[in-house]
Amino acid sequence: MKIYVVRRGDSIYGIARRFGLSAERIAYDNQLADPSRLPVGLALLLPGVDGAGPSAAIETNGYFYPNVSSDTLTESMKYLSFLCPFSWQTDADGALAPIRDQELITAAYAGNTAPLLTVTNLSSSGGFSSDIAHAVITDGDVQERFIANILTALRGRHYYGVQLNFEYIFPFDKDSYSQFIRRLAGVLHPLGYYFITTVAPKTSDAQPGILYEAMDYAAHGLWADRVIVMTYEWGYTYSPPQAVSPVNKMRAVLDYAVTKIPPGKLLMGFSNYGYSWALPWRQGEAAKVISNAGAVDLASSVFAEIKFDPVAQAPHFIYTDAAGQQREVWFEDPRSVRARLALVSEYGLAGISWWTLNRLYRPGFLTLESMFGVEKII
Repeated sequence: MKIYVVRRGDSIYGIARRFGLSAERIAYDNQLADPSRLPVGLALLLPGVDGAGPSAAIETNGYFYPNVSSDTLTESMKYLSFLCPFSWQTDADGALAPIRDQELITAAYAGNTAPLLTVTNLSSSGGFSSDIAHAVITDGDVQERFIANILTALRGRHYYGVQLNFEYIFPFDKDSYSQFIRRLAGVLHPLGYYFITTVAPKTSDAQPGILYEAMDYAAHGLWADRVIVMTYEWGYTYSPPQAVSPVNKMRAVLDYAVTKIPPGKLLMGFSNYGYSWALPWRQGEAAKVISNAGAVDLASSVFAEIKFDPVAQAPHFIYTDAAGQQREVWFEDPRSVRARLALVSEYGLAGISWWTLNRLYRPGFLTLESMFGVEKII
C-alpha cells in the first residue's frame, strides 16, 4: 500500500499514469465524489503499490445503528470479526427495549461475523443515565430481571454474545460495578456466550471524573473476553477544534491500559468520523459531525488545502462557508488510519473497535486490509 499526498498541479490521471493504476480505481478506492478536483494535501490510498501485504490477523468490531444502508452493511462484513447493533437500552427496572436489529444480525452471520447484543444505560432522553446503571448494578431484584432479559434476547435473536456499554457510572458504584461484571461473566460463559465490555479512556487509577472513576480496568480485564477502550472523542461536539483520536493521547491511554488489562484482550477504539467547528470557537457552541469522505468532498468543493498534524497524526483544514463563517474541520484519512493501526502491533493488542460504521469509509477498510488480516470468530 502506498499513500500519495496530492501536490499543487496534480491530476488523478497523472497520478494514475505514474503508478500504473486506473483513475477509476483510485477514485473508487478513495470514495472521490469529484475526481477532477483534488485538494492539495489530500492523502490518496494506492492499493497494490509498494505493499508487502498483511502481516497478521487481528480482531475488529464495528458498531452500527439500525438505519445503516444495506450496501454499507454488506461491504463492511468482510472487515469485521464482531458486529454491535446500537443499542438495546435498559431501564431502572431491568427491562430491555429491543431495536430493529434483524437485518444486522442476518448480515453478520452471512459474513461470518459474530453479532453481539449491545446493551447500554442510555435513557429515553438520549443520555447515559447514572441512575439506571446504579439500579441495575446494586438492586438484586432489578439485576435478576436484567440478566433474565439478556438471556431471553440472546436466545430469541440468536446473538453470539453480549457487549455491555455502561457509561457515567457513579464513582461510589465502582466496586458494585466490578462485581456485576463478574456475575454477568459467570452467567454468560457457562452458556457459551461471548462477553465484551467497554471502558472510558483513562491514563491512571486516580483519573477524576464520572466517566472514569468507576472503571476498574483490572476487573474488566479479568472477567470479560475482550475490553473496548474508547480511545476517541478528544475532539467532540463541544470541545475546541482538534483531532477526534490524536495518536499521542491514544498512546497515553494504552500505556496505562496494558498494565491493567492483558493486551491480547484489548480492542482499541477507532473513530470513523470528524467534526466541523465554527471559528472563532466559543464555549457551548456545537460542532457538526462530518464523515471522512464528506470532509474530502468539502475540501475539494471549497478549494481548501488539507494539512496534517504530525503529533496528533490527523488531517485538518480551514475554510469559509457560503454564509461567510470560517470553519475548522478535523477528520480521518489513510495516514491517520495507518498511524492508529500501527499501535495494534506496537502494543500487541487484540484489535480495534470502530465507532461507528454507518458512514462508509472505504480507504479505512483498505488500509486495514493492507496491514492486517481480519480474524473471523465464527
